[in-house]
This record gives sequence, C-alpha cells and structure tokens, in this order.
Amino acid sequence: MARITLSDRTAIEAGIYARLPLGEIARKIRKTTTAVSREIRNNCTRVTGFHPHGNDCWRATSCKRKHLCGNMACSKNCIHCKTHDCRTLCKQYGSGPCKQLSKPPYVCNVCILRRTCKADRAYYIAAQADAAAKRRYSDSRKGPQLTKAEMESLDALVSPLILKGQPLTHIFSSHSSEIPVSQRTLYNYIDDGHLSVGNLDLRRKVGYRPRKKKKGTTEGFENLQFRKERTFQHFEKHLEENPGLPYVEMDTVKGVREQGKRMLTMIFTQNDLMLLFIMPDGTADSVTDIFDWLTSALGLETFRALFPAILTDNGSEFKRVRDLEQTWDGVQRTQLFYCDPQASWQKPHIEKNHEFIRYVIPKGKTLNPYDQNDMMVLMSHINSTKRGKHKGKSPMELAASPEFEKLKQVLEITEIPADEIVLSPSLLRRQNL
Repeated sequence: MARITLSDRTAIEAGIYARLPLGEIARKIRKTTTAVSREIRNNCTRVTGFHPHGNDCWRATSCKRKHLCGNMACSKNCIHCKTHDCRTLCKQYGSGPCKQLSKPPYVCNVCILRRTCKADRAYYIAAQADAAAKRRYSDSRKGPQLTKAEMESLDALVSPLILKGQPLTHIFSSHSSEIPVSQRTLYNYIDDGHLSVGNLDLRRKVGYRPRKKKKGTTEGFENLQFRKERTFQHFEKHLEENPGLPYVEMDTVKGVREQGKRMLTMIFTQNDLMLLFIMPDGTADSVTDIFDWLTSALGLETFRALFPAILTDNGSEFKRVRDLEQTWDGVQRTQLFYCDPQASWQKPHIEKNHEFIRYVIPKGKTLNPYDQNDMMVLMSHINSTKRGKHKGKSPMELAASPEFEKLKQVLEITEIPADEIVLSPSLLRRQNL
C-alpha cells in the first residue's frame, strides 16, 4: 500500500473536524481504517498540559487538601508543600493522558473541553503530521543499517585486528567476504563510535594533520547561499528600519566530544530570559525539530511575537534557512541573520550568559546524562537569578507579557525563591539522584 501523502493527511484532518467515523475517512482516501488510526496516533502533535507547581495530578489546579502528612498544625495546602510530595500521600492522585485520547479520533481537535482542559493534549494537524512522517522516514535511513547482532559480529572481527595495528585496507583484503559493508562505511562506523575501537586506534587517521584554512579574504564565505540577505550588515539595517524590535540570539553548547548530545541555547535580548533545549546531536534536523515543536506548542502567532528575528552563528546546524524561517507549509514564522565569521562578539548576550550554564555543567563534561527535564530545572534557576543590569530584577520578573507567560508554561519554567537558587554542579547532580 502506498504511503499516506499530504493530501491524504489534509483529508484526514478535515474528516476529524467534520466528526466523520475513521472508517468513512479511510474510504475517502482509499486506505484501511487501521492505517488511518495508526496515522493519527503516530503523527499527531502532542502538547504538554498545565502542571501547576510541577504537579501532574488531574486535580492539582483546584486541590485544597491539607494535612496529608499528618501534621495538623500546618496551614498550607499540600500541593504547595516543599517537605513532602503530596502525590505519594494522596489516595486521589491521578495522572496520565486523558481517557478520550484512547478512543477515536484519538486527538482533541473537536473535543468540547479543549479550550479549558489542563491535561496533556494531542492534535492532528496535516502539515505537521506530514513533517513528522517525513522526518521519521528520513531518520530511519540514517545511521547503521546493520542489525545489533551483525554489528556485534563485525566489531568482534574488525576491532581486534585494528588493535593489532592492521590497516583497514589489509583487513578488507583478508576478510572481504565476511565484512558486509564498504570500507568507507566502516570508517564512518568507527568515527561515530559504533565499534569498540575509535579514531585514535587508526594510525593513519591520527597521523593526518588538520588542514589549515587560508587566511585573508572571506569573500567565498560571504557568498554562501544561506547567508544572502542575512549577514550581520543586513541585521543592523533591519534593526534600523524597525527601531525597538526585540530579537533573539541563538547558539549551541557542546559536551566533551563532537559526538553525543548538544544543547540549543536562545536568549531574549530585551530581558535576558534564556531557553535551553537538549538535542540528541548537533544536526540541522534536531534544531528544526525544536522550532517545529515550539511553533506547535505556542501557536504560530505567539511564536512570531516572541521570535521576530534571530541572530546566530554560521554553524552547519543553522544553515537550513528555509526549514527554520518557515513552517512545513511555507508560512513565515521568523527571520534569521548570521554573524560575521569568527565574530562571536556580535551576539554578546548569549555568549555572556553561557557562563551560567558552565557554573552547573563545567566545560569538558559530556551532556549525554541530561534530558529536557534537567534543562527545565536549569532554566528555572538561571532565569530566576537577579541581574545588576536590570536593577536587581530577574529575567523571570521582566518576562511578564502574555506571550512570555505562555512560553514559560509550555517549557515549565518556574520562578525559584532567591535563597533557593543553586548555580553549581550539585543542582543537576541532586536532580539525577
């Protein structure tokens, strides 16, 4: 059966809004009911619900229960308690997805409670579903094409020989019938860390010196397609034409190695509110995924209001201009500009505020142990730190517009009391216990 196309997904979305049974939608696009059901559940856009005080209980918004711990002298509602977690004490605690998502149409598009519901939600949006499916299809063709057993067999064969000092050309000549990949692919497997040996075990690769870049003119760099009409000079002109326009600076933070997780960082220059996103790698796909998710979670108009212009560097992860500036259906959501080569001083806010990250995650430490929950905690502490440049106010206090409040809600950034802020490695070490 042919794969579901964008036009099919548009028909599915229209059918959901028309409250048609999945079987009837399937007949209209000539697919099976199972295929339509699987398409909706796999490619819907999921939005995190409102969790007051970080509590995911269904009753958290209106709960007034007290004395669950047995301390009758306490006057606080248990949901505000910092000594005990009320979720472990309350028999009425309940969490998890809404029961309506377990039955057709599996999404909240036409739910009568969708505007007031505080639970985690799901929506089927054709353009975003098509983007998610295409990205999954592309990702399935990346990385090793061998099974786990085949990779282990290859590792058992090749790694001991490399450790003996044998060059790959010799190994291929001796075992060509036993090695199921090309020599180039095997180099890539070693470079990506899929085998027990690494680049340091390859004599010739270590022996090669990095090529030196030619000094002097950057005309070739300036003419790169992704930078056209988006240089720092264009950015300055854009600010002159739009006085007072708020803009965002963007960068990435690496761990101890080139491979592994990366951190995408953004900062709003008008109030120094910093956003942190953990990424599985430093690819353009990972950055695009975050832009798509933010657009979906905030809504297009809120995204445009918060991110009218973004200034970043010339890293390869930011070169897919069309994917970052526009949604999958071609609607403009922001405008990108690029600093000059080797001119990180042109985005001073993000570079300066990276020091807050390094207080907690020292330079040279891998980012692999951390997840987005850790980033949520780190953002809350960094953004609650008061700044002298803002007359003693914190970014959390300054970012008080409806758009920023929605952003903080979506990312679950909470204000930390001044005396409870931790900016040392113990912050995330304590979180990961």
